[in-house]
Amino acid sequence: MTRVLTALVLLPIVIGVIWFLPSQGTLVLAAIAGVLACFEFRDLAGALQIRIPVGICAAAVVFVCCAMWSSAAVPFVLLAALIVTGAVAVAGGRPSPGVLADAAATMFAPIYIGLPLGALVAIRTEWSGGGRLPLLLLLAVIVVSDSAQYYTGRAFGKRPLSPAISPKKTIEGAVGGVVFGTAAFAAGGVYLFPAPLWMLLLLGAAMSLLGIVGDLFESLLKRSAGVKDSSQLIPGHGGVLDRIDSWLFAAPVYYMFLSAVTRTAG
Repeated sequence: MTRVLTALVLLPIVIGVIWFLPSQGTLVLAAIAGVLACFEFRDLAGALQIRIPVGICAAAVVFVCCAMWSSAAVPFVLLAALIVTGAVAVAGGRPSPGVLADAAATMFAPIYIGLPLGALVAIRTEWSGGGRLPLLLLLAVIVVSDSAQYYTGRAFGKRPLSPAISPKKTIEGAVGGVVFGTAAFAAGGVYLFPAPLWMLLLLGAAMSLLGIVGDLFESLLKRSAGVKDSSQLIPGHGGVLDRIDSWLFAAPVYYMFLSAVTRTAG
């Protein structure tokens, strides 16, 4: 019940910010989610004795580049983060088995958190009509897919999808999530994008699958760190990472699709 009540509060807030407020509202909302997600990621890394202070800074800069300036700057930000990470490691002066893990996690933070959230804001700001409908369509697809996975899994689920990572997820639930998520995207996409139906169906399936993979990946991070949730911030839902994990994998692909459609239409 707590989970449902929390969703009934949070979902209208997110929709309201996207639909009724100017693009700066989406920017602020994504920035708050990004900060909280970075701290949760830091805590997961810390549970594994991994340090990522440079990674949090890089995630913030990558987010700003994607959301407000230009995604073309992202490779340079990542290169700068790599150089700083290497310099910090060298300044430590001690060879350690943890050096590679620290560096890898540091470079992963901006790619995993900063880039996708920046892409979400860019969708809101760069497309005609304010990007409201394209962004809400992505939200709808993820919500529909997640819900379909849950209810299809409960009704028909027998075979575990990934028992070592998420024992309650089933293959049948995943199939249901992909089918309903694909249908939701195609139903909305035909009114929004000048793209053939087969392309909409393919992208809808890809986003649904990416959402599932993103969810499982974040579960893998938590199990590796020995925790149930990324935090206890959201009652009944865990942390911010637990709520946006599906978006993190789907958003960049969606952004690239919108960019391609815009270039084709132009």
